[in-house]
Amino acid sequence: MSKVFVLSVFFLFFTGTQNTVSAQAPVFVHPGLLHSREDLQRMGAAVARKRSPIYEGYLVFEKSFFSHYNYPTKGPLAVVGRNPTVGQADYDSDANAAYQNALMWAVTGDKRYAQTAIRIIDAWSGMLQSITGRDAVLMAGLGPFKMINAAEIIRYSDAGWSDVAVKRAEQHFLRVIYPVVAEFAPFANGNWDDAALKTVMAIGIFCNDHEIFEKAVRYYVNGWGNGSLPHYVMDDTGQVQETGRDQAHTQLGIGMLAECCEMAWHQGLNLYAYADNRLLKGFEYTAKYNLGYNDVPYTPMPDRTGKYHHMRPSEIARGNLRAVYEQVYNHYVHRVGLPAPFTKAAAEKLRPEGPGLPGADHPGYGTLLYSIDPAIDKTGELSLSAERPAGLVLTAGSDVTVLRWVALRGVSSYIIKRAENKEGPYKKVGIVAGNSFSDSSMKRGVVSYYTVAGIRDGEASEASLPVSLAGGGLPEGWWNSDVGKTVKAGYAQYDGDLIRIEAGGSFADTLPEAVNYTYRKLKKKTALTIMICPQPSSQFTTVGLMIRSDLQPGGPFTALMLYPGKTKEIEAPRWMTQLMQRSDSGAAVSVVAQQPLREPAVTYGRLTGPYWLRVTRSGNIITGLGSYDGLKWEQLGTVRWPARKQVLIGIAAAANIAATTTVRVRLQ
Repeated sequence: MSKVFVLSVFFLFFTGTQNTVSAQAPVFVHPGLLHSREDLQRMGAAVARKRSPIYEGYLVFEKSFFSHYNYPTKGPLAVVGRNPTVGQADYDSDANAAYQNALMWAVTGDKRYAQTAIRIIDAWSGMLQSITGRDAVLMAGLGPFKMINAAEIIRYSDAGWSDVAVKRAEQHFLRVIYPVVAEFAPFANGNWDDAALKTVMAIGIFCNDHEIFEKAVRYYVNGWGNGSLPHYVMDDTGQVQETGRDQAHTQLGIGMLAECCEMAWHQGLNLYAYADNRLLKGFEYTAKYNLGYNDVPYTPMPDRTGKYHHMRPSEIARGNLRAVYEQVYNHYVHRVGLPAPFTKAAAEKLRPEGPGLPGADHPGYGTLLYSIDPAIDKTGELSLSAERPAGLVLTAGSDVTVLRWVALRGVSSYIIKRAENKEGPYKKVGIVAGNSFSDSSMKRGVVSYYTVAGIRDGEASEASLPVSLAGGGLPEGWWNSDVGKTVKAGYAQYDGDLIRIEAGGSFADTLPEAVNYTYRKLKKKTALTIMICPQPSSQFTTVGLMIRSDLQPGGPFTALMLYPGKTKEIEAPRWMTQLMQRSDSGAAVSVVAQQPLREPAVTYGRLTGPYWLRVTRSGNIITGLGSYDGLKWEQLGTVRWPARKQVLIGIAAAANIAATTTVRVRLQ
């Protein structure tokens, strides 16, 4: 079969009406993960015409063991795991082969490659039931990402994949893969977070689930773990959270953030540009250091977990460039025309880019997949019917609420609407240029819901999914204050469902308390119940319910807290509940009762599941209770509260590190 004939067949496979899932708006663009229909067409055309450098990249790709249609499948298995290892190499090998065979099908039009990809996807989606191990998040975040990308390419082409098999794959990704990565990985270095993040985003697109997709985009821009963009690329110098750890993991993390940006780009979102092109700054910094330059600035900074604090850039794996630069170079330089000299130099040094080693860490092969000639390859505009703003974040001030979002490609004006109920009705409150809006008309204590729609050539996009916040930050009758001396001021914001608390300070029975306190007045006979959500950012976080006489440090209090007790292993504290009391001002704190937490709230020393706390008051008797499901309650202890004129009750949180922690709590 000639290359020219293959090219004409390819265009038939990847054009037509299969770019969206239905006639209803809004819809996802398909294929729309790492590769759009335009991308696949560009690759196929360039390979057929032996256009450099894409063709040279193809020759490297074609030689890979995983790019052969006679690839011998390693699996499937019912269970895979990481640390301890169970079938990890088999799954990753098959994921590489599924992805690369799907691409070979797209590039060559040879259906044997499609059949191999389908065989692998069907085998694993029909067999795999569980992902296990201390490092399960990495197991679920790396190889499965390639499997989902393979499925996306195959699904939206004339590959012959049955509807039944497609639905089985969807359910497999939602029921087996997604639960492992749904809460990301804020307990670890940022590359863990980013492995989860990219796979959550991919599942959202493949399964046409806007809520999952929006969850991923919001975590990218405003997540509490090390892997969100503001926490991973730590400042405008481009210093990365893992720069002081080693260069392999640093490149892994920024590479996965770039993969998120590429998926978002295909859905009409300019995530690449977020926070003044912060991702590019991370790439330029990392490329420069790994190309041998020593004049990169470095400021020692604690990470979000409190476990890692590196004093200088690491020399470990320095100069070992990973296959992550071609994609980013081509986007910033060729797509949007920004300078990226060090990213360019790294890409040139690797060209033609090879596999994304080790295992299934990266797609790699960027010379084939992402090379763009701006004189030939035009980035087409999407229809607004296939776009909606995403990544909405609200921040409450004393008088003004600020709304920010991820900009749409080629859109500079937006319509802002607000409602007092999620279902509406929504009324227009502004039209703005840019991707932020300030609202000074919110009612204090009242939760408002916002949507954003883009405007292009007089046409409006579909409205975003709503984001919500109480005016002033908290419900009516609630306040927030730091108690004691904290390194950084804390705050709390209520969105109608969760209270998100940022807290510094420290709290233990042997230390003066320094906590963030979100509180209301306590009546003589009342109760307060909260669900503590997985997972806090600081792995030394103390959080729970506290009754106080006032806001003075050293004053009387009773507290029912989740507390990470010290062990010999910093990665695995001994989480427990503690009922504590200081009966009078200046008195010592006594631990009245404590009890270790167990699964499902804690796995491998991490607070990975929800846990409920309840405090009741009847006269002067305070009772603390705990629950693993919010239904069955266990009494943890009782204390007597000294009579006071005014009593406060609320949520106390402390980071117990030199930075702050983020905790999320649901009022019940």
